[in-house]
Amino acid sequence: MRKAGRSEVTDAAAAVRQALEDAESVAVLTGAGISAESGVPTFRGQGGLWRNFRPEELATPEAFERDPRLVWEWYDWRRGRIHKTKPNAGHHALAELERRKTRDGLKSEAFALITQNVDGLHDRAGSQRILKLHGDIWLVRCVNCGAEERNEQVPLGELPPRCRCGSLIRPGVVWFGEPLPAAEWEQAFAAAAHSGIFMVVGTSGVVYPAAGLVEVARHAGAGIVVTNPEATPLDSHATWVLRGASGEILPRLL
Repeated sequence: MRKAGRSEVTDAAAAVRQALEDAESVAVLTGAGISAESGVPTFRGQGGLWRNFRPEELATPEAFERDPRLVWEWYDWRRGRIHKTKPNAGHHALAELERRKTRDGLKSEAFALITQNVDGLHDRAGSQRILKLHGDIWLVRCVNCGAEERNEQVPLGELPPRCRCGSLIRPGVVWFGEPLPAAEWEQAFAAAAHSGIFMVVGTSGVVYPAAGLVEVARHAGAGIVVTNPEATPLDSHATWVLRGASGEILPRLL
C-alpha cells in the first residue's frame, strides 16, 4: 500500500468521523503503540534487554517459581517507568469517544475498549469499559489464596512481596503460557461481533488471539479502522487506514 498524501488522510479521517457518529456500537483494540507515545517502554524496550534478560525469560510462571525476586525486580522497574508517564491525547480521545457513544442514558454496550496493555493509562484517561486481555500491572494476586488487590506503590518495597497468608504475591498480568482471562475474552469477542465500527490502534496485529478479533468484526460486517504509524498485516482487512501517531489521529476523529 502506498503512503497516503495529506489530503487523502484528511478525507479518510472525515469519513471515519462520520462513520463513528453513525455507528450504534464501537469497539477499539489498542496495543503498545498508543502507550509508547506517552513514553511507556514497549515490552521489549531498551533494545529488548533488561539486565541481559529477554522478557520471554521473565514473564512466565516457570521464571517466577524459579526466581520470584528477579521477576519482581523487573516488574518493579517497569512499574516505576510507567508511574512517570501520563495518558496522551490518544488515550483521552478514546475516553471522550466512549462518553459520546454512551451519553444520554444509552446502553453501555455501545462502546468497548479492548486493550493488550497493562499500564493503566486508559483508566487514568477516564475510560470506563476497559477489557484488559493481558491483565493489569497495578494489580497483585496471591499465588495461594487468590486474594487480589490494587497496589500502586512505587517502588514496591521488600521483594518479593508476600500475602497476609504468608504466600508469594505475583503481578496481576497474563504471562507467556497462560490463558487470557475468560470473562474479558468473552466480552471482547462479543463486542467485536456486534460492533458497527472496529478500530485497531497502535498494534501490529500479530499477537493472537487478540488480532483475531479484527476478523470477527469484519465477518460481522463492521467497518475496520487501522491507525498505526507503520504498515501492519491488518491493513488489507481495513476499510480505512489512518497512518500516523494515535495522539495526532484520534483527536481528529472527534
